[in-house]
Amino acid sequence: MSDRTDDREDAMSVMGRRAFLKTGATAAAGAAAAALSSPLLAAAPGKPEVTAAKLGFIALTDAAPLIIARELGLFAKYGMPDVTVAKQASWAGTRDNLVLGAGGGGIDGAHILSPMPYMLTLGTIGKATPMSILARLNVNGQAISVEKEYLGARADINSARMKPLIAQRKAAGRKITMAMTFPGGTHDLWIRYWLAAQGINPDVDVELITIPPPQMVANMRANTMEAFCVGEPWNDQLVAQKLGYTAVSTGQLWMNHPEKAFAMRSDWVAAHPNAAIALTAAVIEAQRWCDAPANNARLAEIIGGRDWLKVPVADIQDRLLGNFNMGDGRVFKNAPFKMKFWASNASFPYKSHDLWFLTEDQRWGKLPAKLNTKAVIAKVNRADIWRKAAALAKVPAAQIPKADSRGVERFFDGKVFDPANPAAYLASLKIKKA
Repeated sequence: MSDRTDDREDAMSVMGRRAFLKTGATAAAGAAAAALSSPLLAAAPGKPEVTAAKLGFIALTDAAPLIIARELGLFAKYGMPDVTVAKQASWAGTRDNLVLGAGGGGIDGAHILSPMPYMLTLGTIGKATPMSILARLNVNGQAISVEKEYLGARADINSARMKPLIAQRKAAGRKITMAMTFPGGTHDLWIRYWLAAQGINPDVDVELITIPPPQMVANMRANTMEAFCVGEPWNDQLVAQKLGYTAVSTGQLWMNHPEKAFAMRSDWVAAHPNAAIALTAAVIEAQRWCDAPANNARLAEIIGGRDWLKVPVADIQDRLLGNFNMGDGRVFKNAPFKMKFWASNASFPYKSHDLWFLTEDQRWGKLPAKLNTKAVIAKVNRADIWRKAAALAKVPAAQIPKADSRGVERFFDGKVFDPANPAAYLASLKIKKA
């Protein structure tokens, strides 16, 4: 519940939630009983080896599938009633707790930036910790926001409009600071792509700093940076507080781009293969629920609650619906670049998307140029588990991708990424790490 909600409404919500969970538990028990007599049981995975797992999340709208799976009893439905979903302070904190593992006081898996399981597996951001991506959590839904001083420049998808003001500030001896959430992560790559596509070198012309997602708005208020890239609801909240505006939503840069992943430590998956399928099935069912328009208001209310994002429902709901007030006069209704949890195959972990992330991190020197991308993707990406989980969750066959590649991808600046030839894509990019 948001801080705008009074105690009476909060109490009613709690009572309603308890009633729902009680009903849900009864329904889940009935479903489980029915499953025991089903002729399809022989084709289903075995009983989960454990009933518990500890998962992490960052306060972002795209953590919704994990939150909803917990709140609506979906983990319990698939035989894992003791799953916990614990808030992490930052992506660095998520990394550190994954390295520790639940046995060491950390976590078993997480809502995570899609490149991070690779960087953890390779040991480029700390102690090497093999990870497994079990699902993608969403497509679209991030944004690049800028301070109010850029209103005059009308900076939007065309970052080149910022060049005169950047040059003026640099001539006066002022640093141009922009923020993302983790080096080599998705937000780092989106802001770099946006800048570089219009001739602004993110390693030379500006200084990129790391700020945890929930702290972005406060740092903009404190004049820590001129721009930032982060997931919702923090871009919408910046507009609501009249501290800046949204220059571009990332789906405008690359329509239906992959974003967060659901990943587990690989040793946990190896020790509990049936539990990994069960967790993924619960997440898939949650994603389908999250994407149903009829659930939008309830989704925003749940994830905005004090235990989760702790923000006003309005800061979440509008952009989930695709209604974007960018804060500079531009308004989009039912925008196609809105966040999706299930539509457009949002949940399936395409290996071609992982290859793009690895290629971009090579572009900026975050990963070795000679990395054997095919081998590491085969190790980290567990689309096979997703497919088994989708069958368990009774996903219609027509909604299950037949291939592990989504094929050729096209970007707002005309660039093309063919997963069959990532070297050609990399060669086409004028600005990259020297």
